[in-house]
Amino acid sequence: MRRVSKIAAASVATAALAFTATACGESSTGSSSSSEGGKLKVGMAYDVGGRGDNSFNDSAARGLDKAKKELGAETKELTAKASETPADREARLASLAEGGYNPVVAVGFAYKDAVDKVAKKHPKVTFGLVDSISDAKNVNNIVFTEEQGSYLAGVAAALKSKSGEVGFIGAVDTPLIKKFAAGFQQGVMETKPSAKVQIQYLGTGSDITGFGSPDKGKQAAKGMLDKGMDVIYTAAGGSGAGAIEAVSGKKGAWAIGVDSDQALDPSLSKYKASILTSVVKNVDTGVFELAKSVKDGKPRTGTKTFSLAENGVTLTTTGDHIKDIQAKLDEAKAKIVAGTIKVKSTL
Repeated sequence: MRRVSKIAAASVATAALAFTATACGESSTGSSSSSEGGKLKVGMAYDVGGRGDNSFNDSAARGLDKAKKELGAETKELTAKASETPADREARLASLAEGGYNPVVAVGFAYKDAVDKVAKKHPKVTFGLVDSISDAKNVNNIVFTEEQGSYLAGVAAALKSKSGEVGFIGAVDTPLIKKFAAGFQQGVMETKPSAKVQIQYLGTGSDITGFGSPDKGKQAAKGMLDKGMDVIYTAAGGSGAGAIEAVSGKKGAWAIGVDSDQALDPSLSKYKASILTSVVKNVDTGVFELAKSVKDGKPRTGTKTFSLAENGVTLTTTGDHIKDIQAKLDEAKAKIVAGTIKVKSTL
């Protein structure tokens, strides 16, 4: 569901594996911190699309930038290619751990198996795993209640749709992306039972190219628009830029972004009038908190779930496009937080 620009996010996925950004480091306060004189060194392994996908990876990148600015961290960033083997992911994580980076953050569920293996080989390094859960003792699992934020997006879609037909585009049919789809569909149907929801995935199984293919996102959205759908929610990383572009070309249609406030992204500025809202996952908070815990000598491990109740997932209000329905969104949020509404995480 992360910052080169525009629809160029797809090319990032096949670009060079890494680039490095450094800053003056500060001494950390314990043996659990990074090596080399106590300097905090944070390694980031992005998923397909990398920094510049305007979505998921960019959210993680904001946390890294904050660690660099506020904690004086030295950073190194590596990016997954569109087509690679599990061994490639393991090698990427191992290279960061062996390079003295601690913590090492793996962005995306596709890194789960690699983290399981590499973390056990480097027990003195703390690893962060976003969007999945590892049982390794030195891993901080950073997960979110995507279905709750998506439920609110469904409420907004149902209230804003004039045709009563809305669409969901997911990068791949994995359990994680299905959480987005399930919450969205439930939000739509419980708000407007007569509505219709179409769900489409850009890839299946191990094919994760749907996270970095704006052309696929654009084609899928265009197909939905041609069928009369006038609100389209895309949870597909960099591919979402293509879907947003397609929606902007249809008068009266709305796009719902994901993971970052896509209406504020400079590369999507020409389409911002068509972005109803974005379902934001505050990956940056998880990344920064992990980095700080290592710097403080008390590395965070185990699973931390960022929920709607603590604003771990939120709806953006840029452009005031949901101002007229904010009361109903607030009501739905309150019911989710209170447990009156139980949001499904599976279809």
